[in-house]
Amino acid sequence: MNFTNAERAEVLANALPFIQKYRGEIVVVKYGGNAMTNEELKLGVMEDIVLLHCIGVHVVLVHGGGPEITQLLTALGKKSEFVDGLRVTDKESVEVVTMALAGKVNKSLVNLLTQKGGNAVGLCGIDGSLIEARVKDERLGFVGEITRVNEKVVKDLLNNGYIPVISTVARGENGETFNVNGDTAAAFVAGALNARRLVMMTDISGVLRDKNDPTSLICETDLAGARKLIESGVVQGGMIPKVQCCIDAIEAGVQNVVILDGRVKHSILLELLTNEGIGTLVRGVAK
Repeated sequence: MNFTNAERAEVLANALPFIQKYRGEIVVVKYGGNAMTNEELKLGVMEDIVLLHCIGVHVVLVHGGGPEITQLLTALGKKSEFVDGLRVTDKESVEVVTMALAGKVNKSLVNLLTQKGGNAVGLCGIDGSLIEARVKDERLGFVGEITRVNEKVVKDLLNNGYIPVISTVARGENGETFNVNGDTAAAFVAGALNARRLVMMTDISGVLRDKNDPTSLICETDLAGARKLIESGVVQGGMIPKVQCCIDAIEAGVQNVVILDGRVKHSILLELLTNEGIGTLVRGVAK
């Protein structure tokens, strides 16, 4: 689609109120799903983040990397096993998780952001004791339940003009390394930072009233409504922990959380810088 210069100027002018709204605010992006494995979508996400950074939004990127972990474990002859959607992680596997997330995935994202003109720094939860955790369930091995987030590490980077890129491994009180759920980590980080918005990227359009009807998108709800969606069974399966993370984030201090479709190019900009938005917004209490 070709736009005239006047049309481009109109788009920028329409974005002005939203730029003013988010300038100087913290936005945490949980990055995963198809947007992380599709190269075109990946570049779009990096462009969105750098653009937001350039207009004064303090963006924090929290990422997972399940496919990369599985691929590396398979190459090493280890079979991936899951219990209740969580990867069983023995001592050898947690080292592989750290290699995949804090090494390969994290540094590739930092490199892409840098190529797009961003000033990014890669971290994992071990750095500066950023994310601390304890054993979540003995059956899962080195899978952690988050106990604390040291937000000062992230704030120091934001205050000095950097984009923090955080991989979701955590440190135990005895120096252990834990694998932690990416959505949960993003919710904890966003809560500790009192973020204006947590953006959770998924592979569906948002929360659906009818999971078999893609036109039944719930565009907006509040905290009580989000709880009711879980209790009534409207939200099922893998969407339950995502909606629960929205609730947890808001209760921890995040103003609003949105679950959006990462398969849509520039979905982050559509959500933050347009009136219509995209996905399902869970509203917190206005500050």
